[in-house]
Amino acid sequence: MPAATPAPPATPAPALLSPRAALWMLLALLGAFNLSQAFRTVGAIMAPPLQEDFGLTPGQLGVFSGAFHFAFGAMQLFMGIGIDLYGVRRTILAAFPLAILGAVVSALAPGYLPLTLAQVLIGLGCAPAFLVCTVFIARHFPPQRFAALSGQALAVGSLGMLFTGTPLAWVVEHWSWRSGFWLLALLALLAWLWIWRAVFEPGPFIRPARDGGGESVGQALKRFAALFALPHTWGIVVLGSTTYAAMITLRGLWLGPMLIERHGYSLVQGGNVAVVLSLVALFGPVVFGRLDPGAATRRRWLVGWTLLMAALFVLLAFGWRAWLDVALMLAIGLASGFIVLQYADVRSAYPAEITGRAMAAFTMAMFMGVAVMQWATGVVASIAKGAGADPYAAVMLCIAAWLALSAAAFRALPGPPLQRP
Repeated sequence: MPAATPAPPATPAPALLSPRAALWMLLALLGAFNLSQAFRTVGAIMAPPLQEDFGLTPGQLGVFSGAFHFAFGAMQLFMGIGIDLYGVRRTILAAFPLAILGAVVSALAPGYLPLTLAQVLIGLGCAPAFLVCTVFIARHFPPQRFAALSGQALAVGSLGMLFTGTPLAWVVEHWSWRSGFWLLALLALLAWLWIWRAVFEPGPFIRPARDGGGESVGQALKRFAALFALPHTWGIVVLGSTTYAAMITLRGLWLGPMLIERHGYSLVQGGNVAVVLSLVALFGPVVFGRLDPGAATRRRWLVGWTLLMAALFVLLAFGWRAWLDVALMLAIGLASGFIVLQYADVRSAYPAEITGRAMAAFTMAMFMGVAVMQWATGVVASIAKGAGADPYAAVMLCIAAWLALSAAAFRALPGPPLQRP
C-alpha cells in the first residue's frame, strides 16, 4: 500500500495589527495625504504670481489647476487594483516619488506648458494618497468605526491645506513661487521616507497575482468595470464628481483671485482667509463622521446638504461685502464635511472584497469632477470677463447649478440594494 502523501504545511494565519500599530501606520499614510492636499490647493496662492510671470488667462489657470486633478482621477482605477493586488505599502511607495519629481519640475519650469505637465506628474504621484488611507481603515479597524475614523483621517489629512494658506503666501511674497515648490518637494520626500520606514501591512493584501493565488490584472480590470454595470454606481459617481469638486474649486483656485480682485486683498490676506477656511474644513468631517445617521437615512442627508451648499454658492455670487464673502466661504468649508458620509455610503453599498476598487471608482469620480469643474469654470470666467460681467459671480452660479443638478440626479437614480452598517 503506497505511503500517503504528506499534507502540505498549513499556512499560518496572517498576524493582525495591534490598534496602536495600525494607528501609527495610518498617521504615516496621512503624511502623504497632507502633501496631496497641499499640492491640490496651491492654485489659490500661486495663481496671482503665475499670472504675472507667464501672463496666464483665467482659462489657462483652470487648466493648470485642473491638470493635477485630471491625472489624479484618471489613475484611481489602477491605484484601486494595485491596492487590492499588491497592498497599501507597495502602491504608495511606488507612486509617490512622481509627486516629488513633479514638484521639482514645477520649481524649474520655464513656462506654462512645463508647469502644467509637472502638475500631471504630481497628480499621478498623489493618486493613491487618500485611497490608501480609506482602504487601510476598512481593513484594519472595526467596521462600525469606519465613518468616524474616515472623518478624522480626512480632517488630519486636510492640515496640508493650511500650508497653502498664509505660510505659502509668505514664502511666495518673500522669495518666489518657485521656492514654494522646492519646499513642497522636500516635504514630500520626508513623507515618503516616513511611509517607507513605518508602514507594513500583514495579511493577504500584499500577495501578487503571479504567485498563483490571486486574480490577474485582467480579471481585476473586469471586476472594476463590473462596478459600472451596477445601477446604483451611477448615482454615487454623479454626486461624487460634484460635491468635493465644488469645495476644492473654490479653495484651490478662485478664493485668492476673487478676494484680491473683488475686494482688494493682498496675497497674504488672501492666504489668511485660506488658512481659516482650511481650519474650519478640518472640523466638518469629524462632526459629520460622528453624526452619521446610518444607511437608512444617510442618502437623504447627502441630498439635503448638497442643496444647502448650492444655496451658499448662490449667495457668494453676489459679492455684497468682503466680510460676507469670507463668512460664506467659511460656511461652505464647514458644510463640505458631509462629504465623509459619501465614503460611508460607498463602503456600505459594495461587498468587502471589492472595497478597494469601489473606493477607487468613487475617488476617480471625485477628482475627474474637480478637473472638469476647474476647467469649465475657467472657461466660464473667461467668457464672463470678455462680456464685461463679473467673472466670479458667473463661476459661483455655475458651481451652484452643478451642485443642484447632481443632487437631483442622485435622488432620481437607483440606490444600492446592499446597505451594510
